[in-house]
Amino acid sequence: MQSGHPDDPPGPPGPRGHRNPYADLLGLRSGPAPDGESLYLITVRDELLNPNGVLHGGVLYAMADTGMGGAVHSVLEPGQVCTTIDIRIAYFRPVNGGEVSCRSKVTHRGRTIAHVDSELFAGDRQLARATGTFAILSRWRG
Repeated sequence: MQSGHPDDPPGPPGPRGHRNPYADLLGLRSGPAPDGESLYLITVRDELLNPNGVLHGGVLYAMADTGMGGAVHSVLEPGQVCTTIDIRIAYFRPVNGGEVSCRSKVTHRGRTIAHVDSELFAGDRQLARATGTFAILSRWRG
């Protein structure tokens, strides 16, 4: 997921070998992170702004959801997948340019449920914090 703009060709697989077309559409880029964690980055572009001229909250939410899923995915066993059950996000301040980062970390991994925290920053300014619950499932065919 290295593309920076929706018109760019799809990025290569992320650090764990999986493609994410939605992340490519938004322009999310993955960074290095240990197992149980993830790092995603995005460059704020005009296409991602809301009518008030600041980054749309849905972009921050998508970053948190993608980051949390990536963090959980990194601790799954072969044949398992994860899916979002619930995410709660609190927005602290707006941003209208530059780079935004999202760091996510698995805080608890059980047999069928994982809890994850995400923090979103623009430089040293915290923009939002999210907590999520993810189901851990056997891979399905679909």
